[in-house]
Amino acid sequence: MNAPDRHTRAFRIGFAAMLGALATLGPFAVDTYLPAFAGMQKALGATPVEMQQTLSAYLLAFGVMFLFHGALSDSFGRKPIIVISLSVFTFASVGAALAGNVHTLILWRMVQGASTGAGIVVGRAMIRDLYHEEDAQRLMSMVTLFFGLAPVVAPFIGGLLFEALGWRSIFWFLAAVGLVLAIVGARLLRETLPEENRHSFHPRALMHGYREVAASRPFLLLSLAMGFNFNAFFLYILSAPMFLGVHLGLAPTEYSWLFIPSIAGILVGSQLSGRAAGKLSRAQVLRRAYTFMGVSAAANLAYAFAAPPSLPWAVMPIFFYALGSAMAMPTISLTTLDLFPTRRGMAASLQGFVSGMVNTITAGVIAPAVFHDPRWMAVAMVAMMATGFASWRVYHAGAKQA
Repeated sequence: MNAPDRHTRAFRIGFAAMLGALATLGPFAVDTYLPAFAGMQKALGATPVEMQQTLSAYLLAFGVMFLFHGALSDSFGRKPIIVISLSVFTFASVGAALAGNVHTLILWRMVQGASTGAGIVVGRAMIRDLYHEEDAQRLMSMVTLFFGLAPVVAPFIGGLLFEALGWRSIFWFLAAVGLVLAIVGARLLRETLPEENRHSFHPRALMHGYREVAASRPFLLLSLAMGFNFNAFFLYILSAPMFLGVHLGLAPTEYSWLFIPSIAGILVGSQLSGRAAGKLSRAQVLRRAYTFMGVSAAANLAYAFAAPPSLPWAVMPIFFYALGSAMAMPTISLTTLDLFPTRRGMAASLQGFVSGMVNTITAGVIAPAVFHDPRWMAVAMVAMMATGFASWRVYHAGAKQA
């Protein structure tokens, strides 16, 4: 990949589209099968708790493997890790499609989760391998834009497949997506990390790198900020079967009532982030982003206690929150990677791990505890947003003093 190529508009769009497609695999593996939850529970003879475990097991493996994707790519290169992970995901999706009981499904969901994070983690490192701050923020915003298409497309496709062909067709579809991405990645992706810049995969060298990154207070604060910012919004995605199916009384094919405003907010927020590159400081971008998140979370809380949920009012605050979250995400990601310029893969891995653990707690503990009541969902949204904002403020105060 030579230097002139990467600065052309066509290359940037193509590169962002490929990395965005890789990043969408994780949301696709979650959102596509949500409309089929009730049908899968009946077909497999599973309990609601067991069905929730198919999601929690996926997110747990997803978060744990974040520890390793970036470190592996720092040692063996970016491209091989992506292609191998896509191949594993394809195999696991076939296993899930053939699962005869819920326990087997949970096992294959764990394998899926262990493989899908590579595109997100390694993709971020590839962007920073090639581009400096302003261009990196613009490209990261473009990836966020492509990434944002998944949550609205996935449940719509999942609902159609479920009603037409049954729940197993959803996992056959995911297997086909994984196979296509593996082939395209093997043919079109180029390596961005030269061999002379790679780190040893020796356990001692790895442990030194993990200690260096994980012991960094600024790193932990930024990772928590990004994790809680996103999960305040992700709570509603995870709770979609209850929030949409029970509280709003929608059919599986009508889940776009939540996902279209969500994706619209992500698209607008990513565009605002890209336009702000080079014009506003990172602190200014984040102040604006947290304004959107804070006002929308507060409005959602007030509405939840003032009236029973109804359309479109129940989903309007989620649009504005998604806008603020998408606006903040590229800036926080790049700030985190810049803390460790020689270990970007490992930094991206550990950042993803922290965020993934917040995802797992949200899916396994917070969502089941609050999704029975829209008012408690709104309280949880405010609490997580406030935690993310507090983490950023503590980091920012320390950075100003330094």
